[in-house]
Amino acid sequence: MDWLAKYQAVIVCAQKIVRIPWGNKTLIIHGDGSNRGNATRLSIISCSKTEKYVKKGFPIFLAHITTKELEDKSEEKRLEDVPIVRDFPEVFLEDFLGLPLIRPVEFQIDLVPGAALVARAPYRSAPSEMKELAEQIKELSDKGFIRPSSSPWGAPVLFVKKKDGSFRMCIDYRELNKLTIKNRYPLPRIDDLFDQLQGSSVYSKIDLRSGYHQLRVREVDIPKTAFRTRYGHYEF
Repeated sequence: MDWLAKYQAVIVCAQKIVRIPWGNKTLIIHGDGSNRGNATRLSIISCSKTEKYVKKGFPIFLAHITTKELEDKSEEKRLEDVPIVRDFPEVFLEDFLGLPLIRPVEFQIDLVPGAALVARAPYRSAPSEMKELAEQIKELSDKGFIRPSSSPWGAPVLFVKKKDGSFRMCIDYRELNKLTIKNRYPLPRIDDLFDQLQGSSVYSKIDLRSGYHQLRVREVDIPKTAFRTRYGHYEF
């Protein structure tokens, strides 16, 4: 591409030609049309014949052609091959075994003064969603993320289909969100972020797996997380 740009070459795919400005004239290179639509042939000539063409004034272009081997997918680097992941296996777990440890920071749900509790009936679900609901409730219960609840609060459950065809279980907390005190912490300005990143060449990020399950809910706020299903009443 650099060579084509340097000599201002114009490729005409329909006619299989390349036009290259050559002084006051235009050099036209024709594609090999002798193959009658078959794969393009490579004609090899001897060194002595090439020398004769050069002496006669024929334009010569040198091209370097190499073969590219197919990548072996089996030899791709796995996550376990990264040294820092191998040194700290307890940090990069494939799945969680239960609730996180009790830490100074907990997720809290502060309500506006005078807020009344919210309780909604379960949504209607298709048979496939009911089956998925039973499986996900069992999985969350086995891991200790949810427990049976007697809370007067209750949000309905709905499902969102993923790209791979599986279902993501979601709790419809929209009514609860309307009653919570909004966090007014100012969001960073995009231009300020770019100023801070200026001059850097290496960046890193942390994407937490199932981030909501890595933060405990404050004990007094757990009843507010309750959700209702056809299989029972649960809370996080």
